Amino acid sequence: MKVALFAVAGSYSHTNLSIRALRPPLIGAGFDVALIEATLGDTDASLTDALIAENADIYGFSCYIWNIKKMLSAAADLRALRPDAKIIFGGPEVSFDPERFDDCSFVDCIVCGEGERAMTEVCSAFRDGATPPRIVISNESTLTDGILYSPDEPRKKLMYYESSRGCPYSCAYCLSSRARGVKAKSVEQTLSELYEFEKFEGDAVVKLVDRTFNFDNRRANEILRGLLDEKYTKEYHLEVCAPLFDEESFELISKFPEGKLRLEVGLQSTNKKTLALCARHIDPEAVLTACRRIVATSKATLHLDLICGLPGDTLSDIANAFDRAYFACSELQVGFLKLLHGTALRRDAERLGIKHRSEPPYEVLATNELSYEDLRRLHEISDLTERFGSKFSRTLPYLLSLTTPFAFFDGLRQHIEATDGRKIRKIGQSDAFSLLYTYGISLGADEETLSSDLHADFSEHEVRGKFMKRKVK
Repeated sequence: MKVALFAVAGSYSHTNLSIRALRPPLIGAGFDVALIEATLGDTDASLTDALIAENADIYGFSCYIWNIKKMLSAAADLRALRPDAKIIFGGPEVSFDPERFDDCSFVDCIVCGEGERAMTEVCSAFRDGATPPRIVISNESTLTDGILYSPDEPRKKLMYYESSRGCPYSCAYCLSSRARGVKAKSVEQTLSELYEFEKFEGDAVVKLVDRTFNFDNRRANEILRGLLDEKYTKEYHLEVCAPLFDEESFELISKFPEGKLRLEVGLQSTNKKTLALCARHIDPEAVLTACRRIVATSKATLHLDLICGLPGDTLSDIANAFDRAYFACSELQVGFLKLLHGTALRRDAERLGIKHRSEPPYEVLATNELSYEDLRRLHEISDLTERFGSKFSRTLPYLLSLTTPFAFFDGLRQHIEATDGRKIRKIGQSDAFSLLYTYGISLGADEETLSSDLHADFSEHEVRGKFMKRKVK
């Protein structure tokens, strides 16, 4: 009997680890297993084509907030064309409040929670002619051995690996708060499996999906020490709790060559009242101190996250967090609260005064402290931070010395609106240089210094040389 596991990623560079984790136990149970991976950019027709082409007996859909609409549409089409095929939904978007999908008659079964064992049991029941419950609650936590990628599959720049499952924290906006405890592979197994990625030639980023890689800092240090060996040649992306690092951690991080280690740290807010409302018991001062030390003493790329729309955070609080975080990292990402099914913040949203979109991804629309207009303004500042942060390594430090980071990007937002009128993401790169030049002059920048910095950035990042001769003297 054939099982097709279906996933839709945000972009071509991403792969789905969940369907790969389901494949080994299904094969072990005697099923023929195929993987179908698509992206949000693929048409509904192409998704239907791919599903029908596999001609499977059972289809498993991996459901997330970003793909649930496409999943529902594809499943409905599949049922119309293959009425005898069994359709199983799983994944975080259907694992909580699964009764929301009672009207979706084209779904035969919903697996809630971790799926390695539960999915195999449901598929085995269908194979045996039995009818499993429509909603199956999985309470078993299993870590699948191996890296789950095959050298013969299409190579992607970004590949995922899981060395631990669960999180020691219980942040009210995160689904990891629903699980208790952490299961982890040993240091030896983790390093052995990470070495399997060397089978893939060329550059690649291996992103560990562990919610807190250094939950056990001694274990984390041993893995970091192992990855320093030159035989590990990929770039390793780790999500960490920076205050847990000790002196040995900082020393190990400082030894990594450029381009080999990427650390992701969640600051989220510097407002202690907000953090308390979110059950996030981490000192923001300790986070920033550790991040500044890593940036100052290592070549690791440090990615720092803020979340806008958390309860208690005012616009002034977010501006303060932005200013303090900006120089404590290599990359600052400004994200927005999403009220996920199963989280405490969604349960308490009305009491906390949080309004959110009714459809996925359930993004915050307004809070007691932030109006809808405030959040739209923050969205534009977030876009500008991403848009201008990577290709102006000479110009931005100079311009930011004239003001604060939040005021700079907020002012740039207003300058673009007044002088250009286009959406930020639709500004061409050449026009971006021009806008930075005129905005910098309005801030009182020295014309010669600004022009020199822009020329340097243009020469480093751009291949078309006409713009700078025309726009900058």
